[in-house]
Amino acid sequence: MTSKHLKKIFSPKSIAVIGASERPESVGRLSLKNLIDGGFGGRIYPVNRNYESIQQLACFASVAALPEVADLAIICTPAATVPDVVKQCGQAGIRGIIIQSAGFCEVGAEGARLQDEIVAVAKTFPGTKIIGPNCVGIISPHRHLNASLASEMPPAGNVAFISQSGALCTPILEWAINQNVGFSQFVSIGNMADVTIADLIDYFAEDPWTESIVLYVESLTEARAFLSAARAFTQSKPIIAFKSGRFDASAAAAASHTGAMVGVDSAYEAAFARAGIVRANELDDLFDSAEFLARHPKPCGDRLAIVTNAGGPGVMATDALLQRNGKLAPLSDATIAALDAQLPAAWSRCNPVDVIGDASDQRYASALQTVIRDRNVDAVLVLLAPQATTDPSGVADAVIAAARSTTKPVLASWMGCTRVAEGIRRLTQAGVPVYETPEKCVRVFMQLVRYGRNREMLCETPLEVPLTFPVDEAERRKCVVDAVDARPDERTPLSEYESKLVLKNYGFRVAETEIARSQEEAVAIADRLGYPVVLKVYSPQIMHKTDVDGVELNLTSGDRVREAYQEIGRRVAQHRSDFDFGGVTVQPMVVASLSRELILGAKRDPVFGPVLLVGAGGITAELVQDYAMELPPLNERLARRMLESLQSWPLLKGYRGRRGVNVDLLVECLLRMSKLIVECPEIAEIDINPLLASDRDVIALDSRIILDGKMRRKSSSRFAHLAIRPYPEEFIRNIELRDGTPVVLRPIKPEDEPMWHRLIESCSAETIQQRFRYMFRTATHTMASRFCFIDYDRELAIVVEVIEDGVKQIAGVARFVADADHYEAEFAILVADRWQGRGLGSLMTDKCLTICKRWNIQSVVAETAASNHRMIQMFQRRGFEIDRSKSFDTVMVKKSLLDAD
Repeated sequence: MTSKHLKKIFSPKSIAVIGASERPESVGRLSLKNLIDGGFGGRIYPVNRNYESIQQLACFASVAALPEVADLAIICTPAATVPDVVKQCGQAGIRGIIIQSAGFCEVGAEGARLQDEIVAVAKTFPGTKIIGPNCVGIISPHRHLNASLASEMPPAGNVAFISQSGALCTPILEWAINQNVGFSQFVSIGNMADVTIADLIDYFAEDPWTESIVLYVESLTEARAFLSAARAFTQSKPIIAFKSGRFDASAAAAASHTGAMVGVDSAYEAAFARAGIVRANELDDLFDSAEFLARHPKPCGDRLAIVTNAGGPGVMATDALLQRNGKLAPLSDATIAALDAQLPAAWSRCNPVDVIGDASDQRYASALQTVIRDRNVDAVLVLLAPQATTDPSGVADAVIAAARSTTKPVLASWMGCTRVAEGIRRLTQAGVPVYETPEKCVRVFMQLVRYGRNREMLCETPLEVPLTFPVDEAERRKCVVDAVDARPDERTPLSEYESKLVLKNYGFRVAETEIARSQEEAVAIADRLGYPVVLKVYSPQIMHKTDVDGVELNLTSGDRVREAYQEIGRRVAQHRSDFDFGGVTVQPMVVASLSRELILGAKRDPVFGPVLLVGAGGITAELVQDYAMELPPLNERLARRMLESLQSWPLLKGYRGRRGVNVDLLVECLLRMSKLIVECPEIAEIDINPLLASDRDVIALDSRIILDGKMRRKSSSRFAHLAIRPYPEEFIRNIELRDGTPVVLRPIKPEDEPMWHRLIESCSAETIQQRFRYMFRTATHTMASRFCFIDYDRELAIVVEVIEDGVKQIAGVARFVADADHYEAEFAILVADRWQGRGLGSLMTDKCLTICKRWNIQSVVAETAASNHRMIQMFQRRGFEIDRSKSFDTVMVKKSLLDAD
């Protein structure tokens, strides 16, 4: 429904400008003028009781006096009047609103109160959608709609631009016009009182002109909605984002090592990567990426061919490419032979292809066409350094001709100033991305490559890693719950002993730890555990024990334990006399000569919730800064990717004859940490440092957990603390079919891809045709990823899992995909031929309809082949309306869930 109502804003037939004016420099005058000058073809109604006409348009005294219900209202009145104006719009039936007025939450408490009042008023008129307040507005070039305060209309193109900064809009528009870069939509979103970036991403996903999105982000609020929308969009189209405010001082207040290492910007970095968003680190990169995406929105491979007339620029481009993990395309033997026949004997005979300094436009043209045809080449970068005989304009024409002959990306760098200006102009006008330097070309090329890599990584099929736990969920959480109940409104640190108890409940192997309140108790524990042992200070106020010199290692006798106990007490008193010395913890000394120290933990970010971290550990963890981050929940592939991205990954694998660590056990530890964080929203910070990994074992030597009682879990919002909805285990059921066959009814997951392929292979051509409405020979990974890798906030697939000949199989799958507002869902079902007629279709359909009602979805729609009588009868028995009018071979069905039993 959001998309339906946003359509009123982006494609209106009539617009009311409330607060329109003839007063120079006023927002109302500028807004109306831009609307008229932009060439809007619909009806425009100025609203201001002080005028009879404005800019030769009849003016109306009030919204109620308009001759029709406008699709869109642009509000330009003073902030104090806006709530009442929104009410007038609602009463008149106007549901699309842009508030350009300023003076709201950006100016303080009174402004925030006014903004809250606007939101409250809008909610009384269902379907009302507001962009702003405090925004520049929107521009829709394809519709000649300039509903903004920016006077320039950019060219029409296929890049949607969304900015939280109004001040940035004017320079970007000027740059776009100068560079001939077109936009499908241009939005200054302002304070986001109602319409969010997520809403716009969802809307632009359905926009026929939008092939990519460029974001300028200052801050986000609804993280789950944003990530869900972005993940859906980036499955087929790229998003490039620039996030301002990259540095913060919050890490200084963190209690744990993990907390100090995970800053605000780090959380955005992890979130963008998880959503498939490519991040631009410089504003120039954002502009350049917008230009490149306007020409080439589809992902491409990373093998770049470089054609140049000078060796130096070719080397510069090569260095930039390899530094960013790109690849020089390996030219085929046939390409080398063809270039031998076209180029002087002194040419480079490799990539970069140096066509020599005196290269003519004809030489460039022939070399380019040859390189482009090479199947090993994914994209081509053309460099020109003007020399005495160079014709920059002629070579530009050759590049333009080559670019038009291929779907592969072609980029150019014309280095210089006056002599190359005409060539640059021709390339720009022809739509060939051209940049000042080779490095800039490589940067924007790698943005598109990173998008493709991100998308592939997010759809890599994970392995099934069954996790078992020593106790059930209630017992796993007991220590956390008891601590929060004792101090419900405070941040509560758990002791090392308590923290390790939580870890043990989640299946971690920990160094056995006991608390000693006296010297003799410490000796008794050490005698029982066996020497050597480690003593650590036990105090709820001390987070980092080494900061107070509170650790004694390798104690080999009772006398050494007594001495260490006294020494630790003395040091604590010396460092912090105000701290309580509660004794020590005693644990066995673990020899680490053939092990690696890691840190594993999580910290709750104010926007994205928990962020997991793994990296090089020990007391120098914060100094080394070798870590990787990810949002929970994790699967096997995401966990493994985190480890593989570490600089220390070669050491973990094994280096120079030294055995590597047990990576599978490390992956399992990451999955256990993910499970812990998913189930315990009360955890504000947690780290295990060091996590000692060897080739045989992974053991937690030390751990600390900080709880926040204000995040106590509520049964109605079990996963509200997470930015990504975890696997919905609550829908798993063990049942029996009518004939007594035991089956598991459960949601699909990425690990099911191999079974999904086997299901497709087992189906007849007729069954495939009836389900997918088209035929295919073999299901690909790309196809499978659409069905197995799903966003549990927006869709669900219920599978029937059976065991045949001792092997797990999927006998059928039913799927519903909801719109972003959970208003309507599309339903589809597939049952393997040999399992048809046994009630699986009815079973899965009923399960899906039950979940749809739980999601408050109002209606479910589906289509099936007119010849599929069994399916049509199944729908009829469940109260679906049958519509045979759309096509002779297709039946549409629909069921309202509003009053369904």
